[in-house]
Amino acid sequence: MEFALTPEQLELRKWAHGFAEREIRPVAQEYDEREEFPWEVLKKAAKVGLLAYSIPEEYGGSGVSSLLSSLVIAEELFWGCAGIATAMGGIGLAALPIMEMGSEEQKRQWLPRFTDPNTVRLGAMCLTEPNAGSDVVNMSTRAVRDRDDYVINGTKTFITNGGIADVYVVFAKTDVEAGYAGVSAFIVDGKTSGLSAGKKFKKLGLRASHTAEVHLDNVRVPAANRLGPEGMAFLGAMKMLEHSRPSVAIAAVGVARAAYEYALAYAKERVQFGKPIIYNQGISFPLADMRTKVDAGRLLAYRAAWLADQQQSCNLEGSMAKAYCGDMAMEVTTQAVQTLGGYGYIRDFPVEKWFRDAKIMSIYEGTSQIQRRVMTRLL
Repeated sequence: MEFALTPEQLELRKWAHGFAEREIRPVAQEYDEREEFPWEVLKKAAKVGLLAYSIPEEYGGSGVSSLLSSLVIAEELFWGCAGIATAMGGIGLAALPIMEMGSEEQKRQWLPRFTDPNTVRLGAMCLTEPNAGSDVVNMSTRAVRDRDDYVINGTKTFITNGGIADVYVVFAKTDVEAGYAGVSAFIVDGKTSGLSAGKKFKKLGLRASHTAEVHLDNVRVPAANRLGPEGMAFLGAMKMLEHSRPSVAIAAVGVARAAYEYALAYAKERVQFGKPIIYNQGISFPLADMRTKVDAGRLLAYRAAWLADQQQSCNLEGSMAKAYCGDMAMEVTTQAVQTLGGYGYIRDFPVEKWFRDAKIMSIYEGTSQIQRRVMTRLL
């Protein structure tokens, strides 16, 4: 059993950490305060290949095909800023479904849109609806065949990059009586008539990312834009979620690690009663627990990713990692705030931001409760 990263993965970590340290950390609080989308950071990331790193080289990407290697990169970006990292990851929201479910022709047509180093183009995946979150079969968006086209009507919500994406992957029902087997997915150009942004949400955390409703009003797309056979998109979505859960887990690790490192440094420097507060067990023991939890979460995420890279199912392990790390990030960031005391509660210090950012990790891509439901089915 080998716990060390490969030389290539160490280089990827150095590459991502350097970018996060230079280009993300210095502006993270500014973008968070203004709740502004970080276009300038994304332009810099595109120049160095960090926006399209998971897209294969034959389509213009950086060709990081290993999920474990992708996790190594993602941890550093989320260590920099979860909101900005979420904005940077927006490309994958559309690219991943196309890579997983698309034909070779669709890949060659759509993936190069995301890989131009001089132009930032975003993706969005439209799955969640106001009345259909984890209960996908309850979605009300419909896609009706009309000769060589499909006409899509419905509303999607909590869509990352909703309204500002160039390419959307929209999930809709093509057969309302078929349950999960009635769900299909379609590639929709962001300029298509009838596709529009609805309400933009103001969020507790991830404030540098863009989250909005998406309205589809008689959106007409060619049948050639359907991903895979009709009615097979639910299986594709579940496969993507199986692989994305380790990614969310490592995002939580990145946020938690940032908070832990800051709290540790603060505890070594803050002097009370004549000595640094780290020499008090009330401070040092929780810090030891924080480090343990961060490392344990990383190992859970790595194991799930390793299984995926071996072409083995990581459904159970991915849900374990996602549930644990989502909860762990809240525990660690809460303790970081407590370590700083009053300073942890004010915006002059970054731990309150990490505390806010951490909460989403136990909610999106399937709540911690849904993860435990998945796990109990597989025990």
